[in-house]
Amino acid sequence: MDLSSAADELYGVPPADFVETRKRLVQEAKGAGDAALAKRIGALRRPTLSAWAVNLLARSAADELTGLLDVGEEMRAAWGSGRGLGDLEQRRARLVGSLVRTAGELAADAGGALREQAVREVEDTLQAATVDAGVAEEVREGRLPQPRSHSGFVPAGFPMAPEDQDESAKSEPREKPAKREPSKEKRPSEKKAEPARSNVTRTSTARAKRAETLRKRAEEAEDKLAEREERADAAQREVQEASTKVGRLRHELERAIAERDAASRRADRSEQNRARAEEVAREARKAATEARRAAARDPHPGRPSSTAGRG
Repeated sequence: MDLSSAADELYGVPPADFVETRKRLVQEAKGAGDAALAKRIGALRRPTLSAWAVNLLARSAADELTGLLDVGEEMRAAWGSGRGLGDLEQRRARLVGSLVRTAGELAADAGGALREQAVREVEDTLQAATVDAGVAEEVREGRLPQPRSHSGFVPAGFPMAPEDQDESAKSEPREKPAKREPSKEKRPSEKKAEPARSNVTRTSTARAKRAETLRKRAEEAEDKLAEREERADAAQREVQEASTKVGRLRHELERAIAERDAASRRADRSEQNRARAEEVAREARKAATEARRAAARDPHPGRPSSTAGRG
């Protein structure tokens, strides 16, 4: 067992089984003498329901997911080369919608139906995978612990196109004085555009910060949930052990009661046998006494009787 195979198994089980499966894999690694691997497995985070649903897509709908990721790669290439996107956005929308439905069906079949928030997170993650190559690789591997999102308006790694166009316009030299008036007319619109871009940037940054804050809170909540699940599992094991002990003691008690009852019956029979033997002995003693008395009344053998002497 290595970290990759352990992670594949872990992120394929339902979130409710994650902690128990992780404990088992940690124990297996320790049993194999690999403490470092055990520590790394123990550090793997329990996935959220939406992340688990996306991981299911990587396992059970790999072809359709690959189609979406390929469209994302084409979109990033088109943006980088300055070409138009054509029908790529429409293809992406169709694939994302289909995969979201598939993720919901797979999750429901596995016993983890997705609610509205989780469905949105699945959609956000798939959208992010088309504009961010790093997210695309995470989604392809199927080991996501958290959902992903992309707060920008263009693929990750590329500057915003409007800013490039404005910068190139600003860098153009003004050779003819006659064009000063038209340039003055454009300046107000340019001044209005700059605050607009600034507002967009600030909004995007604020959204990114908020997303990061929410992600950290979600991770903390997941850690607390995992800790409480571990405590609940430990308490459940204690209950099970106590129940087993009670069952064992009850069985021993029932066996002791049965042995006591059997011994009581044997004692009763023994008492009855003793009483009968005592009665028999008493009768025997009485018979012997009577026999001795009868023998005493009979004449002694060889001694003449008083009647015979008189004749």
